[in-house]
Amino acid sequence: MPSQKPMQRLHIEKEWFVDEKGRKVILRGVNLGGDCKVPYPDGGTEFPTDFSDHREVTFVGRPFPLDEADEHLSRLKAWGFNVLRLLTTWEAVEHKGPGEYDKEYLDYYAEICKLAGEHGLYVFVDFHQDVWSRMTGGDGAPCWLFEKVGIDYTKISKADAAVVMQSCYDYDDSRPRQPDNYPQMCWFSNYRYAANGIMWTLFFGGRDFTPDLIIDGKNVQDYMQEHYVGCLKEIGKRIKDLPNVLGFDTLNEPHEGWIGSFLDDRIEEETEEKRPALGVVWQPIEAMFSSNGHPVKLPKTKISILKGGVAVEKIITANPDGVSIWLEGAEDPFMAAGAWRLKGSDYQILRNDYFKVINGRKVNFDQDYLFPFFNRVADGVRAINPDWMIFGEKPAEEASFDPEFRGDIPERMVNASHWYDIITLATKKFNYPVTLDFKRKRPVFGRSNIQRMYERQLGVYKEASKSVNGGSPTLIGEFGIPYDLHGGEAYRKWADGSRDKKMWKSHIMALDLMYNAMDTLLLNSTQWNYTAHNRNDLKVGDCWNQEDLSIFSVDQRDDKGDINSGGRAMEGFVRPYPHFVQGTPIKSTFDMKRGVYTLRYLADADIDAPTVIFVPRLQFPDGYDVKVNGGGGATVVEDGERQLVTILAKQSGEVEIFIRRRHD
Repeated sequence: MPSQKPMQRLHIEKEWFVDEKGRKVILRGVNLGGDCKVPYPDGGTEFPTDFSDHREVTFVGRPFPLDEADEHLSRLKAWGFNVLRLLTTWEAVEHKGPGEYDKEYLDYYAEICKLAGEHGLYVFVDFHQDVWSRMTGGDGAPCWLFEKVGIDYTKISKADAAVVMQSCYDYDDSRPRQPDNYPQMCWFSNYRYAANGIMWTLFFGGRDFTPDLIIDGKNVQDYMQEHYVGCLKEIGKRIKDLPNVLGFDTLNEPHEGWIGSFLDDRIEEETEEKRPALGVVWQPIEAMFSSNGHPVKLPKTKISILKGGVAVEKIITANPDGVSIWLEGAEDPFMAAGAWRLKGSDYQILRNDYFKVINGRKVNFDQDYLFPFFNRVADGVRAINPDWMIFGEKPAEEASFDPEFRGDIPERMVNASHWYDIITLATKKFNYPVTLDFKRKRPVFGRSNIQRMYERQLGVYKEASKSVNGGSPTLIGEFGIPYDLHGGEAYRKWADGSRDKKMWKSHIMALDLMYNAMDTLLLNSTQWNYTAHNRNDLKVGDCWNQEDLSIFSVDQRDDKGDINSGGRAMEGFVRPYPHFVQGTPIKSTFDMKRGVYTLRYLADADIDAPTVIFVPRLQFPDGYDVKVNGGGGATVVEDGERQLVTILAKQSGEVEIFIRRRHD
């Protein structure tokens, strides 16, 4: 049943979220949901489309229809989550045309936020994007922006200016995996293709790199950013009074485009600043040249465990038919600005440092472009509600090398960086007992060493939070695992009738190690993801580019009367942790095998509200025993229905709580 109590508003005190009573808060939640990237109901990438209906689509029903909301939100609450990173997209709000907002969708999204609060769930708004837009192989921006810039969106895939599943995938082929047509997890390579390079560079740096590109009286950068922030504000107006809404994410995994690159940069091998590109590897000049209707030969890379990283697999020819993406009468804006030119059937670089140096000064993407954008977002949404937090994240690749936020950033900003086990994510295999530390280029052996690797990698992000306004909370905005590990082996067992949790052994182990690392570092997090329409189908998954990281699948919901039905590998993420702490946490650990949870904290008896610990029946099916050391005879109350234990310390000082699984 939905919670009837109004939720405590949260604020930031250095590295902690704090409620109105002064308790420290651990936020542990999930991204809702993966299919919010695509229209409803038939907009998933499992359906072919030429995007010609882009102005008529609707996102009402993502993440789920309102009449299904109670089921899904109750389930998330029962699994112990207390926060949602609630997805939306620029396209969902403004797909009809410039300034034409989808009011039905805006009202729908606001209602989802309200219902989440009634179920005791905090929310922060995530305007999501991956590789710019659906038309460029991802999600995010509305299609009409291409026309404004001069790009014919119908030619993007034909010109190899992006890898788009709906164009590459053979829907008449019975094979769900088609590595020659559409390699798994290839969507991320689109950042190096022409369409992404062009649009991101214009979005963040149009004033500097294309000063003469004017749209409706404004430079392209201001035009696009004003429309983007305008959409955030439209949602903000409808949710400004909801106490459970924490604030806004600036933009999911922003990208620098070609800003900071030489025109002839090619990232085939790792440097101190860049991770080598996977898939087809473009120089910016090759991408621009090709997008003007010219074939080019390019290296294609893959992950090599034996070589400890990325290796060139073969040479391919891109855009063999010589298709131009530019509308009649339109011109490549960077060629028009003097970065390069056509020379016969070839190209000539006029300024190799065109995207690196402005007026004799080397540009810095974060300080010159990203952080001013952060502030633009903050100013926009805080004009509606000045108390909202800002959740900031740097480009995913950059953050793994340089996670700090140096420069002028908004006050009360949360470090919401993302982290994944890259090897597991890219290969869709949990390599145990031996895996590869992709950062250090060395093998890692055994559970304890894998967990230490995770702690080391995540610890870098927590350390980086000290650079955010002198210290801020760290909330890992995304992490998770593919559930179609090892070719979807678990799905085949499920289809054959097995319900043995051993089919999820690899998934549970991976999640357990990740959450152990989160516990050790006392991190906040939102796992990627919960997709209400996920299928146990390698073609469908989360309904987007064959990704399948959802902790729920409708194909596994075989008992509608059981709130857990549909959950995948739940033992890995339904775990005890403190929602609220009457003081300051020091240590939080869970030994899943032994069934022992430990919380140690410095209690503050002046706080007249208890520590609240989530104790899931899933981990303690036969009950549990609670032992409290310290606190001056602390009061302990067990609430089995809500799966909570509350402890009110009567004296300040260190308190240690042990919760042990009972056994029949």
